[in-house]
Amino acid sequence: MAEKTIPILPCRTIQPVLEFYTALGFEVTFQQKSPNPYAVVERAGIELQFFGMKQYEPAESFSTCYVVTDDVDGLHAVFRTGLKAAYGRIPTRGLPRIGPPKDMSYGVRQFLLTDPGGNCIRIGKRTSEDQRHRRAPEETYARALHHASLLADSKDDPAMAAKVIDRALHLEDEQPTPVQLLRLLVLRADVAGRLGDEGTATAALAEAAAVHLTAEERQSVHDDLKRLEELRN
Repeated sequence: MAEKTIPILPCRTIQPVLEFYTALGFEVTFQQKSPNPYAVVERAGIELQFFGMKQYEPAESFSTCYVVTDDVDGLHAVFRTGLKAAYGRIPTRGLPRIGPPKDMSYGVRQFLLTDPGGNCIRIGKRTSEDQRHRRAPEETYARALHHASLLADSKDDPAMAAKVIDRALHLEDEQPTPVQLLRLLVLRADVAGRLGDEGTATAALAEAAAVHLTAEERQSVHDDLKRLEELRN
């Protein structure tokens, strides 16, 4: 026997969603305008189907699905290139948007892709056989990073992630390491941008860029430094 799961996701209007996925290299393999709007896009082993709902609110969507790949970073690079060609920029906030690849605490490396319909496509690769959430670290700043990352990228709650980071950064009796400080500031800038708080985002980016790191430390935060440059540009 052979089975295949195909997600069927909602959107207010079909055409912007199809244009988005076409920019990513998908092919529209079916489209129906009446009696009910419906469409199918495919790329290699990924198939997504969509239906239109006039009263649907994309900004309030909870629709999501997971795509497993063996090349997270390669697919992310292809998608970024396609989006920049189609939109003239790489959308990192609002709808649509694409997030950075990250190593998550539950044994996957993934990035989040949100289409114009508000559907979040999580694209990742297993990095561990243990898919359970790891226990939060005991150390103050490692714990803050753990919780803030989950809130920002798993629960899509940038406002709460910002509160966790701000609370950690304003402690008076402890200080983060340079690596921890950079990671907290980059994530703070990222979530501030998602919240439309440009002042905080700009300040956090400037402070992050001023953090001095050794060559070994820079290697350990490669993803964060890459995200820093993306956000600054």
